[in-house]
Amino acid sequence: MNTEQDNNLSSEKKAIDLSIKLMLITLLIVWSLMIIFPFIAPILWGIILATTLFPLYQSMLKIFKGKKAITGTLITLLLLCLLLIPSVIMIASVVNEVKALKASMDANTLTIPPPNAKVAAWPLVGPKIYDAWSLLNTNVESAVITYKEQMIQIGQKLLSALGGLFSNVLMMSLSIIIMGILLVYSEASEKSVSRFAKRLLGNHSEEYTKVVVQTIRNVAKGILGVAFIQFVIMGISFVLAGVPFAGIWALLVFLLALVQLPGALVAIPVVIYVYSVKEPVPATIWSVIILVCGLSDNVLKPLLMGKGAPVPMLVIFIGAIGGFMLSGFIGLFTGAIVLSLSYKLTGLWINEDHLIPQAK
Repeated sequence: MNTEQDNNLSSEKKAIDLSIKLMLITLLIVWSLMIIFPFIAPILWGIILATTLFPLYQSMLKIFKGKKAITGTLITLLLLCLLLIPSVIMIASVVNEVKALKASMDANTLTIPPPNAKVAAWPLVGPKIYDAWSLLNTNVESAVITYKEQMIQIGQKLLSALGGLFSNVLMMSLSIIIMGILLVYSEASEKSVSRFAKRLLGNHSEEYTKVVVQTIRNVAKGILGVAFIQFVIMGISFVLAGVPFAGIWALLVFLLALVQLPGALVAIPVVIYVYSVKEPVPATIWSVIILVCGLSDNVLKPLLMGKGAPVPMLVIFIGAIGGFMLSGFIGLFTGAIVLSLSYKLTGLWINEDHLIPQAK
C-alpha cells in the first residue's frame, strides 16, 4: 500500500515538475519573441533577399576567388544603391515640388494652366474636375478657400505617405545589411536551417525546404522585382517629363504592381496631364514612353518568373491585399509571400504520396 502511495506521489511530483518546466520554457520563448518582435520584418526580408540572391552570390564568389566578405559586401552595397538612390531622387522631387508650390503661393505668382475643354466631357467626374481646374486658373485664392478642407486632407495623407516611405526605406536598408551577413555566413546558415527542418519535418525536410526556397525566389522575382523596376523606370519618366509630384505617382505605380494591377492605370491620368500642358509633339513622345513603361510588366513578369508563377495569381492577389489590411504597407510584401508558401506547402502535404517517394 505504501509502495502504491509512493508511486502516486512520485507521479504527481513528476507532473508538477514537468508543468513548471513547460511554463518556464513557454515564458522564455514568449519573452524572446517579444524582444525580437521589432526586428521580425527586417530579419524576414533579409532571409527572403538572401534566399533570392544566393545564386548570384555563388556566381560572384567564383569571380572573386572565394572571398566571401568582399562578395557579400559588394552585393549589399549594390542593393543599397539601387534602393537609396531612386528613393532619394523621388523624395527630393516631391519636397522640391511642395517647396516651389508654397513659394509661388506666398509670392502670389502661382499660375495654373487653363483646362482643356475636353475635360468637361469626361464621364462622371469631368464637370467637377473642369470647374475646380477653372477656378484654380482664374482665382487661386478663392479656390484655396473653397477646397481648403480637401487640400488639408490631401496634405496630411501626403505627409503620412512620405513618412511611411521613409521608414520603409530604412527598414529595407536594414534588411539588405542582414541579407549581406546571411550571405557571408551562408554555409553555417544552411546547416542550421537543415537541422531545424530535419527536427521539425523529419525525413521529408529536404523536399519541403526545396519548395520553400523555390517559392520565395519565384514570388520575390515575379512581384517585388517587377514592382521595383516599374517604380524606377516610371518614376524617372515622370521626373524627366516634368510631371508634378513624380515621386507620389511612382509610389502609386509601385503599390499597384504589388497587388498585380498594371502601371498603365497611373500612366493614363499622367498622359492626360501631359497633353494638357505640353505641345502635341513632345506630349505624344512622352505619352508613348510613359505608356510603354506602364505596360512593361507584361514583358517583365514572364522574364523574371521563369516558367510562370509558382502559385495562382489569385493567391498572390489575396495575400497582398490581406497582408496590407493586416499589417499595413509591409503586409503587401509579407502577405503575398506567406500565403504563397502556405498554398504550396498545403498542396505538397495533400499530395505527399504522389510527390515524395515512400521507403520500401
